Amino acid sequence: MYCNSLKLSKLLKGVFLLLFICYGSYSFAHKEVKGLRVWASPESTRLVVDLSDTVTYKLFTLDNPYRIVIDIESAQFKATFDQNTLEGSGISKIRHAQRDKNLRLVLDMQEKVKPSSFILSPEQTYGHRLVVDLGLTQVKTTSISSATPSSSGSSNISSIKDLSAIGSQKSVAETKYTSREFIVAIDPGHGGDDTGAIGLHHHLREKDVVLAVSKKLQALINAQPGMKAFLVRNGDYYVGLRSRMGVARDKGADLFISVHADSFKDNRASGASVYVLSEKGASNEASRWLAERENRSDLIGGVKLEDKGDLLASVLLDLSQTASQSASHELGNHLIANLAKVTDLHHKTVQRAGFMVLKSPDIPSVLVELGFISNQSQEKKLLNPAHQQALATALLSGVKAYAAKRSQPIKHQDDWTVAKK
Repeated sequence: MYCNSLKLSKLLKGVFLLLFICYGSYSFAHKEVKGLRVWASPESTRLVVDLSDTVTYKLFTLDNPYRIVIDIESAQFKATFDQNTLEGSGISKIRHAQRDKNLRLVLDMQEKVKPSSFILSPEQTYGHRLVVDLGLTQVKTTSISSATPSSSGSSNISSIKDLSAIGSQKSVAETKYTSREFIVAIDPGHGGDDTGAIGLHHHLREKDVVLAVSKKLQALINAQPGMKAFLVRNGDYYVGLRSRMGVARDKGADLFISVHADSFKDNRASGASVYVLSEKGASNEASRWLAERENRSDLIGGVKLEDKGDLLASVLLDLSQTASQSASHELGNHLIANLAKVTDLHHKTVQRAGFMVLKSPDIPSVLVELGFISNQSQEKKLLNPAHQQALATALLSGVKAYAAKRSQPIKHQDDWTVAKK
C-alpha cells in the first residue's frame, strides 16, 4: 500500500512537472510583439507596441549616443516594419535583439527626450499594448505620407503606421494671437492610437469624423471678421487631456469647444448633445488649482494667484469659475438651438458632466457630441461630408450668437479691476 502511494506521488509529480514545462513553453511561445505603430505630433511622439498578451518590461535610457531601451520579459519579436516610416518622428532607427527568452527593443533617438510608458488592456479593435510616450523638445519634420485607414477602420498591427502629414507646420502652442480677435479653440477628440468609438456598420472612427468636422468649423470661423479659430490637434495624433486645456490657455482662447461622437450599447440611441462642466467637477478642479503650486503662477482671467493669500486666491478663482460656467451654459444653449436645425438631439437641454477638457477655470468650455456613431443611420450621416458641413455651420451659428452678445471677450484683464482691489 505504501509503495503504491509512493509510486502515485512520483507519477503525480512527474505529471505536474510536465504540465509546468508545457505551460511555460506555451506561455513563452504566445508572448509576442506583433506590431509597432508610431504617432507623431508637433510636440511629441508615441510608440505603440502591439502584444499578444500582457508583459513585464523595463525601460531605461543610454547616452552617447542617446538611446531608449525596452526589455520585455519572455517575448519574441514577430513584427515587420519599414524603417523609412520613422521619418519625422524623432526616432532614427528601431532595433531589436533576442536575449535568451527576453526581447530588447532599442530606439536610436535624434535628441534627448523624457520617455514615459504604460500598459493598456485590450479595447475595441486593439489587443494588449505597451505605450511609450516620447516628449520631444523639437520634432524634425519633413515630407510624410498620410496613412489611409483600412476598410475595417482598424490599424495595421503588423507594421509601423505611416505618420500623419505634419510637414513644416509649427506647433499649435508656438503661435499666440495678440490681437483682440474673438479666439476659438476647437478640440477634435481622441487621435492617434486612441480611435474613440468605431461604427459597427461602416467602421467609421470617431477620431476621423470629429477632425473632419473640426476642420470645417475652423475654416468657417476664420472666414468671419473679428474671429479666429485654431485646432488643438490638426493631425492624427493624441494630445493629453490637460495638455488640450493648456494649449487653449497658451493661445488666449475665449472659447473652448471639444468635438466628439457618442456611442452606446443600444444602437437605437441617437442625436447630438452638448455638455458643460458639472459643479462637482468644478469644485474638484478648484481644489487642485489652489493646492498645486505650479497652478498659482498661471493666469486666471489675467490675475496671478502665486502672490495672493489662500482666501483671496480662493475668491478670485471662484469668481473666474462662476463667470466661466455661466458663459459655458449660455454658449451651450446657443449650440443646442442651432444643432436642432440640422440633426436630432439626444438631450434637448445642456447637460453637465465632469469631463477633464471642460475644467479650465477661466475659459468657457463645452463638449459637443455630434451624434451616435453606434447608430447605423447616424453613422452613415456622419460619414457624409454634406452633413459634416451642416454640423459645422450649426456650431458656427451658435458661436456667433454667443459672441454677438458680448462686446468684449469674457477673459479680459480690465474685468478684474474690482477683484484685484
